[in-house]
Amino acid sequence: MPNMLKIFETVLYSDNLDAAKTFYSRVMGLRLLSQNDLMLVFSIDESYLLIFNPDKSEVAGRLVPSHAARGQGHIAFTITEDEKKTWRARLADAGIEIESEVRWDDGARGTSIYFRDPAGNSIELAPPNLWTYLKNP
Repeated sequence: MPNMLKIFETVLYSDNLDAAKTFYSRVMGLRLLSQNDLMLVFSIDESYLLIFNPDKSEVAGRLVPSHAARGQGHIAFTITEDEKKTWRARLADAGIEIESEVRWDDGARGTSIYFRDPAGNSIELAPPNLWTYLKNP
């Protein structure tokens, strides 16, 4: 089987790209690379987060095959334990409610913080070792 290097891009959907732009650039601190009436493109290290307007991306006949999703998606960003306090304060300052905090294996794998973007997508700030135990059981 041929190898894949990494996940290159992730797509979430939002009916309101202006609200998504504000949230992901100001609250999440992501760098906006491009925008138009179809999508926003943010960079995260060597990966990309795209936010599509589903009304535009599901239209048939586009160069890229049509796609869209309705409802709440999910994405997780990795943060270190030392950054959790700063993120809690940043979210509070932005008026973003933390929906849940989950301690994995009584804290052995860290804690995830969950909240929502303006479109209702579930955003997770996850510990870097959350899934590593599956690679080395």
